[in-house]
Amino acid sequence: MKKKIMALCLATAMVATLVGCGNAAAPETNADAAVEAVADDAQPADNAEAADSDVPVIEGNYTVGICQFVQHPALDAATEGFKDALTAQLGDAVKFDVQDASGESANCATIINGFVSSDVNLIMANATPPLQAAASATNTIPILGTSVTDYATALEIEGWTGTVGGNISGTSDLAPLDQQAAMLNELFPDAKNVGLLYCSAEPNSVYQCTEIEKFLKEYGYEVTWYAFTDTNDVTSVAQAAADASDVIYIPTDNTAAANTEAIANVVIPAKVPVIAGEEGICSGCGIATLSISYYDLGYATGLMAVKILYAGEDISTMPVEYAPNVTKEYNVANCEALGITVPEDYVAIAE
Repeated sequence: MKKKIMALCLATAMVATLVGCGNAAAPETNADAAVEAVADDAQPADNAEAADSDVPVIEGNYTVGICQFVQHPALDAATEGFKDALTAQLGDAVKFDVQDASGESANCATIINGFVSSDVNLIMANATPPLQAAASATNTIPILGTSVTDYATALEIEGWTGTVGGNISGTSDLAPLDQQAAMLNELFPDAKNVGLLYCSAEPNSVYQCTEIEKFLKEYGYEVTWYAFTDTNDVTSVAQAAADASDVIYIPTDNTAAANTEAIANVVIPAKVPVIAGEEGICSGCGIATLSISYYDLGYATGLMAVKILYAGEDISTMPVEYAPNVTKEYNVANCEALGITVPEDYVAIAE
């Protein structure tokens, strides 16, 4: 048992630097290698070994409740990566209850309360509204967030130190906002007006807009905010932004991600390019993004779950993890439609 736990700790340490925001397919990443290392070294232990272990282990089957805020490629990939990581290590011992909140915060509360009533072993909150619902529902069941941009904003934490504490930790999908602003300036140095298009009901979107505005102003852009409240006014607000902007920036925003077709139907005919905060939005209505892998993000969150469930690690001491690697990507079709040529170091988003 000691041998397996040590291997697990080493494996998860290997991916502690992997994460920090998605391809549905799993390439041979550090996360994959880490799980393989655990699996190779995981041998049955006798009772004497188990008794000697200083690390508590939850034996038996595990039930993990997953609340995903809305269906779109980024969140779907994070859920898939999370499940793959747990299944790779725990096999049939782990069961998942996956539920979709359909973009409604009220549904998040209902789903999470159901998980609490069922006394699941762990809750995975995929996006900010599920995380907020879970934090309100229980202070005992371990909660891991993923696809959450800023935990301090989401949970109203002052004096952020990198660790939530209590029964919450997870991974962040925040790509470097200064680099996103630099990308916009690299592609459109002569633009004057940048519109920030976002959902006002999503605190992390507000946070991203606040932060990137500072960097954009350093490049001399005039910045205007365009907020929609839900899916009903996405088109009208997008039209207002397109009418007044040379370039539009859309942060990592779940409502925008679920309505990229409506946004594309406005910005493409208007010939207004969109720089997106993540790949899914860029695939739908953008021309370029500074992307992370949501699959890898979810995978690393799954490895954190293994540490909590199998090795009994104290979640209150686990810092939120971030993605260290980002990739410049571009949407071939939208770039062609707008007559935009990107530099050679940009990678085409797979269709």
